[in-house]
Order: sequence, then C-alpha cells, then structure tokens
Amino acid sequence: MGLLAVAFVFLVIAVAVSLRLEQKTLADPDDTQQVARGKAVYAQYCAACHGARLEGQPDWRKRLASGRMPAPPHDALGHTWHHPDGVLFGIIKHGLVPGKYAPPGYQSDMPAFGNIMSDQDIWAVLAYIKSSWPEEIRAGQREMTLKSGRK
Repeated sequence: MGLLAVAFVFLVIAVAVSLRLEQKTLADPDDTQQVARGKAVYAQYCAACHGARLEGQPDWRKRLASGRMPAPPHDALGHTWHHPDGVLFGIIKHGLVPGKYAPPGYQSDMPAFGNIMSDQDIWAVLAYIKSSWPEEIRAGQREMTLKSGRK
C-alpha cells in the first residue's frame, strides 16, 4: 500500500510538471533575462519603425501615400496581442508574407529578420513586447497561443 501511495505522488508530480511545461511559451514575459535581451534587440532592429516605447507609427490605422500601412504599435493599444506566438514569430522571421500572415496580394514594409536575428533573439523580442501588456491581455494571448498549438 505504501509503494502505491509513493507511485501516486510521483504520478501527480509528473502530471503537474508536464502541464506547467505545456503552458510555457518560448517567449516568457516573466523571464527578466529574456526580456532584457529582447529589449536590446528590439531597440536595435524594431524601434525605428514600431517606436522606442512600442507605440507604433502615427496614424498607424491609415494607409500611407504608398498604399501600405504604417508600423502598428506593440503595446496594449495595438493588435499584436490578437495573434498567437507562432504567428508573431513567423512574421518577424519571414516578414508579413501574403497568403500566410496577411491577405493574398498584401504589400507591407515589414522585412524578414530571419537572416539577421537568431530564433532566440526573436523569442526574446516577443517576451519584451509581451512584458508591456497588462496581465489580462497576456492571459488571453497565452490562451490563444495554447489553442493554436504553436508555442
């Protein structure tokens, strides 16, 4: 009976650890080291378009003279948090690819950073961006990420 109780305790611990690992994304806004790295990478590659404070370009919802959209904000006022982590990662790595991350034929000034940033840097940038969001937005975006199956 004692051996069965010990086995049960180990099973409960294993299940709890497994569930916790499933909930962790590769962009962890609570990881202070990852967020600090992401802040530095963001400042180097992203801030020129998306703003030093994640505020995006002025009038980001109105088309530019080129017909393209300005860079959106990444703070809680933007729409970044409306997308799961896998989509956000793909947009940074591959650019805003029409038919995959944007409607077919869509043209954007968003470049691909896959040849410039490592995957770890991209996840760090996302951790930094997510660290600026209020907890209720983070929770909703985390749930969306888990439902999408893309961490």
